[in-house]
Amino acid sequence: MPIKQISSPALLLPSFDLKSFLDTAGVARTIRTYSPSAVIFSQGDAATDVLYIQTGSVKLSVLSRTGKEAVVAVLGQGDFFGEGCLAAQPRRIATASAMSASAVLVVERPQMHEMLHTQPALAERFLAHMLARNIRVEEDLVDQLFNSSEKRLARVLLLLARYGKADQPLLIPKVSQETLAEMIGTTRSRVNFFMNKFRDLGFIEYNGDIKVNAALLTVVLHD
Repeated sequence: MPIKQISSPALLLPSFDLKSFLDTAGVARTIRTYSPSAVIFSQGDAATDVLYIQTGSVKLSVLSRTGKEAVVAVLGQGDFFGEGCLAAQPRRIATASAMSASAVLVVERPQMHEMLHTQPALAERFLAHMLARNIRVEEDLVDQLFNSSEKRLARVLLLLARYGKADQPLLIPKVSQETLAEMIGTTRSRVNFFMNKFRDLGFIEYNGDIKVNAALLTVVLHD
């Protein structure tokens, strides 16, 4: 049975400004800026720190031994990534690259470990992030197993637009159809067909950036 919910975007995380917290706590950290398409870390690199997106958006992708690439996550402002190092992951299992101009705060693994044990506010925010990520992974698996590529594309567009978050506009910075195809496991030509269909139906508007109208949810809910 096709799934009928798109719960991840509506999951509310406790308000927390990591940069302000680190400034107050006097913790050593690094802020790095990246231009669109710049690689933040590569699959196979040593996993030595946790990263936090201050501004912009980041794509996580995995490359198979045969050279096939799959996009496994697209993250935005307020998201952590690279947290596998906290569980003794020695190497990065994915490549992280900026999708738009981005500022990323980098905290070394020992410092992050210490703060999670001594700072309840940070620990709460980080736990909420991990739970939200786990829910999203489960929903993605159900989506891939049971839904058509048209519904998968509609759901991804709603997720990227942060549908359900009152403080977030339904606007997606420019993302290629190739990337969308990699995210939902289909071809670029199929994505192009459905994008044109959604536009003709008034569900989206796009000319560089993509504006998602709430009516697109009907594609996800329709049997």
